Amino acid sequence: MNETELVLALQQGDAKAQRILYYRYAGPMMGVCLRYLKNEMDAEEVLINGFMKVYQNVNRFEQKGSFEGWVRRIMVNEALQQLRKQEPMHLAIEKEHNYLASEDATADSEINAEEMMELLQELPAGYRAVFNLYAIEGYSHKEIADMLNISEGTSKSQLSKARAMLQRMLARQGVMIAL
Repeated sequence: MNETELVLALQQGDAKAQRILYYRYAGPMMGVCLRYLKNEMDAEEVLINGFMKVYQNVNRFEQKGSFEGWVRRIMVNEALQQLRKQEPMHLAIEKEHNYLASEDATADSEINAEEMMELLQELPAGYRAVFNLYAIEGYSHKEIADMLNISEGTSKSQLSKARAMLQRMLARQGVMIAL
């Protein structure tokens, strides 16, 4: 079943199409949820709630852009909503967050996706949200500001501080990459 056929079947309330949608997108969307939330159970809850929203609002999909992108946006919004409930989005800025990783670190080792995910989970909620939205999801600072109800300047500042903090964490592991 191609994407257009799937959307039409979902809009008609077809249970088989709902199962197909879930099995097709559950894995990638769980990855999206895990990037924002520290706890796997919370990510699963967001995933389920997100799919419920997709099923309930599929008639709003306007066939502009990809359906997967539309589903992803719903998952991101659900994850951000859950994140706001759990962790304050404002940040207690510590002095150490303002310094970049040492230039002396060597690139002796590599980091895999799972290790990078673990590092992302160590970021404060606001840093993690902005970094994910900008660097991974591709949103602009204006869009991020609107989504998180912050200023564009705050979005830019939190991204910069998230990158610096990640670079320090990576440097401690002997990994130097540009973020």
